[in-house]
Amino acid sequence: MDTNTLVKSSTTFKPSLRLIDATMLVAGSMIGSGIFIVSADITRNVGSAGWLLFVWLITGFMTLTAALSYGELSAMFPKAGGQYVYLKEAYNPLVGFLYGWSFFTVIQTATIAAVGVAFAKFTAYLIPQLSETLVAIDLGFITISPAQLLSILVIVLLTYINTRGVNSGKMVQTIFTMAKLLSLLGLIVFGLFAVKASVWNSNWQNAWSMHSLKADGSIASYTTLAALGAIASAMVGSIFSSDSWNNVTFIAGEIKNPKRNIGLSLALGTLIVTVIYILTNIMYTGVLSLHDIATADKDRVGVTASQQIFGSSGTIIIALLIMVSTFGCNNGLIMSGARVYYSMAKDKLFFKQVGILNKNSVPGFGLWLQCIFACLWSLSGKYGDLLDMISFVVVVFYVLTIIGIFILRKKMPDAERPYKAFGYPVLPVIYIIMGLAFCLLLIKYKPTYTWPGLIITLTGIPVYYLISRTKQPTDSRPI
Repeated sequence: MDTNTLVKSSTTFKPSLRLIDATMLVAGSMIGSGIFIVSADITRNVGSAGWLLFVWLITGFMTLTAALSYGELSAMFPKAGGQYVYLKEAYNPLVGFLYGWSFFTVIQTATIAAVGVAFAKFTAYLIPQLSETLVAIDLGFITISPAQLLSILVIVLLTYINTRGVNSGKMVQTIFTMAKLLSLLGLIVFGLFAVKASVWNSNWQNAWSMHSLKADGSIASYTTLAALGAIASAMVGSIFSSDSWNNVTFIAGEIKNPKRNIGLSLALGTLIVTVIYILTNIMYTGVLSLHDIATADKDRVGVTASQQIFGSSGTIIIALLIMVSTFGCNNGLIMSGARVYYSMAKDKLFFKQVGILNKNSVPGFGLWLQCIFACLWSLSGKYGDLLDMISFVVVVFYVLTIIGIFILRKKMPDAERPYKAFGYPVLPVIYIIMGLAFCLLLIKYKPTYTWPGLIITLTGIPVYYLISRTKQPTDSRPI
């Protein structure tokens, strides 16, 4: 065999993803289990149907605005690494590393763990022996449930599939995303047919009266500033449910015509998901009272709504839907995440082996390293707490990235920009203001959601300087 061919096939990404594949990666990575759960907490915070919809609308607006803004950056830097590359180019290697550090330690790996356990929890509806309340292994210092073992099995399986090449991963992604989009649309349609006039009228009678809704049915009014804090607290769940839309930028090196298709897939994917999320919540307010939404068992609003729509078979239907949803979501997260570590390794800011592609032209070592960390988070049981805490950091990095558009227009005025941020500068400025307001309100009203994530991110500073002292000059060749 020609050695040059062998080297090329193992060191170069293969552009195999079409626009439809990239769009399914955006939508599939966004839709996990959140849409079936977080509306309960949002309703407890805001107390009315109008404000429940407003929280989802404002989150959708922010997500769409950010996605349309990222289109400019993805067209400027159509290579593996996405947001890590944008931050490095706009600011400096340290800022890019801090994003990559928090991404690896918590944002991506803990999300993979959380989605994996969500898959296992709903599988237990069909197979009770896999319940998270049972003990499969007792090691004394830690007990492991069947749900955790199933989560690990799914993560390992999807990692293996993705080490076989990007075509294997894209096939799983496209099939499962199409299936869950059609299933969600089916749930919405059947739900709208099952709307009860009495429930709808009751929920929307005082749609814009904001208050906290307690489990016992009592309410508590807010001052104006506290109301803003309640909206910010409510948005933690909706932002998490709408996150990971940027994963397609990490895999830019494997997308055909990336200068066009990344920006377009971001716009299409986030728009599709935003519309589905809004329609789902409209359906919730038509079949469930606000009290039922706020007090759903274990916050599983989707299960409660499905039981109202389909009767006793509703639990099985929603369990199957969430299994499909979370399986496809985790495939997208696993596929794209390792490309960030690959880019960091190319900059000599991560393990050298992570920057090497395997014979299938994917970062195999990075995929397995990500797998190990995600499995450890699955075993810890602490991923849920961390994800609540990391929403603050995620939005901070989104804000910094969008500010980076303004910086790069000054820093690289003559750079090729096949696509420019939609609504620039107005929409990006609006996003920056809204993002900063969200973060400041969380600092004031939900400090436990902010400081832990910020501390995890800042621990990357000494790590960066330790690595910088030992690394050789960065290879300036393009990634």
